[in-house]
Amino acid sequence: MAAPSAEQQNGQSDESDLQSPISTNYEDSETESGEGALPDYVVELIEKEIGVDLKSLKKVSALLEKLTAENKLLEEQVLTVSSSVPLRVSAALSAAEESRVSLEGLLQRERVLSNTLIQHLQGAQPWADSLGRTLEQLDNTEKHMKYLQCLSRIEELSDSIQQCLITNSIWEAVVAVGSMASLDVGLKQSGCSHLQAFLRETLCFWHKIIKDRLAGDFEELLIQLHWPFISPPTQSLSPPANAQELHSQLELLVAQLLSLQTSDDLISEKPTSVSRVGLPPTTPLSLPVQIMLLPLSKRFRYHFTGNRQTNSLNKPEWFLTQVLMWMGNSSNFMEEKIQPILDRNGANVNAKVELCRGLLTLAQEKLALDAPRLLYDDALFCHLVDEILQFERELRTTHSYPSTLPGVLHVLLEEVVLQKWLTVERKMAIEKVDAMLSAEGAWSSQYKDISDMDELKAPDCAETFMTLLLVITDRYRALPCPRAQLRFLALQRELVDDFRIRLTQVMKEESRNPLGARYCAILNAANYISTVLGDWGDNVFFLQLQQSAVALGEEELLGPLGVTESGRLASLEGSLFEGLLGLLERLRGDMLGRLLEAVMRDVQKKAQPYCRDRWLSLPSQCDQATMSLSSLACPLMLCLRDHLLQLQQMLCLPLFQTGWQDLAERLDLFLYQNVILYNHFNEGGAAQLQFDMTRNLFPLFGHYCKRPENFFKHVKEACVILCLNVGSALLLRDVLRQAEEDEEQPGTPDGKQPSPTSALNELGVYRLAPCDVLILLNLRASWPGK
Repeated sequence: MAAPSAEQQNGQSDESDLQSPISTNYEDSETESGEGALPDYVVELIEKEIGVDLKSLKKVSALLEKLTAENKLLEEQVLTVSSSVPLRVSAALSAAEESRVSLEGLLQRERVLSNTLIQHLQGAQPWADSLGRTLEQLDNTEKHMKYLQCLSRIEELSDSIQQCLITNSIWEAVVAVGSMASLDVGLKQSGCSHLQAFLRETLCFWHKIIKDRLAGDFEELLIQLHWPFISPPTQSLSPPANAQELHSQLELLVAQLLSLQTSDDLISEKPTSVSRVGLPPTTPLSLPVQIMLLPLSKRFRYHFTGNRQTNSLNKPEWFLTQVLMWMGNSSNFMEEKIQPILDRNGANVNAKVELCRGLLTLAQEKLALDAPRLLYDDALFCHLVDEILQFERELRTTHSYPSTLPGVLHVLLEEVVLQKWLTVERKMAIEKVDAMLSAEGAWSSQYKDISDMDELKAPDCAETFMTLLLVITDRYRALPCPRAQLRFLALQRELVDDFRIRLTQVMKEESRNPLGARYCAILNAANYISTVLGDWGDNVFFLQLQQSAVALGEEELLGPLGVTESGRLASLEGSLFEGLLGLLERLRGDMLGRLLEAVMRDVQKKAQPYCRDRWLSLPSQCDQATMSLSSLACPLMLCLRDHLLQLQQMLCLPLFQTGWQDLAERLDLFLYQNVILYNHFNEGGAAQLQFDMTRNLFPLFGHYCKRPENFFKHVKEACVILCLNVGSALLLRDVLRQAEEDEEQPGTPDGKQPSPTSALNELGVYRLAPCDVLILLNLRASWPGK
């Protein structure tokens, strides 16, 4: 082999030099597969830069220079970064030092400025004190000037009013009094008590003079207009000759009196006062109406105070009726004469309502005095309450008194009066319940001879009791206080529970004869009360009380409720009568159960011979000309028919519907267990059983529904199984037995074999289970080979 050329030797030398540092540089970072092997990235670099061409080895020197330069550049960058860090720290320290020096300079300047400012303030303090005294003197002077101006204005208005009265310029005097009243309103927050007192005295002085003059003229005019109307006004055929003049005077005087309303309100100080009868604050009456009320008030006090015979505690209807009569007699005059004048003068009041308010004040004060004096006489107190409720009813309906304004019911909301009312209601209700339960016809219905009105067959005592509760509701319905209404509702719930306990006690006495008329009457009473309370639970009035009870948190009425129960009542899902309805439903269920048990005992006694009939030896249907009811079933059917008729006559329709359905289900189980499962049947016995059931028993209940057999599913389906022809019975028995074997030995089911349920459903059997059907099939005596 020829010796390599010098160029090749140089290239190999360069390559070895290139490989050596590269291997050394990366031996810590790469895991080599063998000792002396180059890393993959080195091999890739060489192949990329040099390749397999030997002529490209001349590029090695350039590659080496390039890599050497990059290595040197990296070293310089590292050195530069290492040297720049101390420089940056030094620059930061220098900046911090400069900031500290600047801050010290600023603090020094601040101290200098502060000392200068303090010196300036100390020097200027005498000037400020002198200026403050001067300003205070100016303020006092200004106040004195305003004070004197107010005095001058008051004197000016007073002189003006005096001059107007001298010249009989009433309108100008009224305007001046209005200006004085406005000035009084403006001085309320001033704190000048002496000035206010002087102004108020001056205002009262001139207001009284003008009011007295206007009131005198107004009263004279009212007399000419025949006011007050003590009796119903009569329609005159021709108006008086000076009717137009009277009307003009009336309009002028009413307008002038309305202009005095502001000053009159200030003097009387009544807009926010609360009356002694416990009424809410109301606005004062219009001044013309106040004057119109004077003769009526005088007549009222004359007749209904003091020792007059008309002032009788046991006749509150006298003064209440008188007030209503005055309202009715005066309504046309107020609407036709006074109201148009008020409207033209911009007075936002209703003349008729204003008069009613004034008359009501008389009645309220009288009732507030009389009510405490009647607390110890139950009869007179009850009479007073009835008259007040009647008065309120007529006031709201006949006279259209607004519901937003208080009537006379607030008198009954005084705690002492309200508690007495509740006590009397409870006492009288209990006395009436005692009387009605001991009455001779307490347990008979007053509508028993009227079929259309006696659907619930409620006994007289239950109907009278619910009427009593309804009357209590009508009495407290109009009360303006929900809390008071809830107290009466609690009383009603207490009375219902007491009546339920009484029903239970009477029921226990009659439980030895559950088929008697009184026992059924008690059952009807419980059902009637439950039905009425259920209707009340959906009534708007009681739903509103329910919302009020939840809002007010009446624990006495609602009891301790959780969040869920409170939410149900608030959302109107529940009812305030739920607890009572549950107790009544329990009583009704227990009584109906005892009644049906008594019927079933009688039926079972009559059915004993029928249960032991010779079902195995009866002749087949082919051997009989016609099928007839089994002789042993006649007592059973007669007994059942008599009881159904008796229950239909004595029980109300809802209870009878529930009762005969429950009786049918009980009878169904009894016949299934004691007749069918207790005996074996040949073909004739099965046919006779089916005839007795389908043609005799089921029709007894067919009077009350269209498909009575649906209530005898056990008996009906058992008759179907017992009356199957032999072939169908054999196939059905095989299917049921095969299904039992498959359940005991699970394996691959035969897809062609029908399921037991589908096979039974095809025969119309849905209630009986496959195992029950197998038992019934085994009761058949007509099998091949037997």
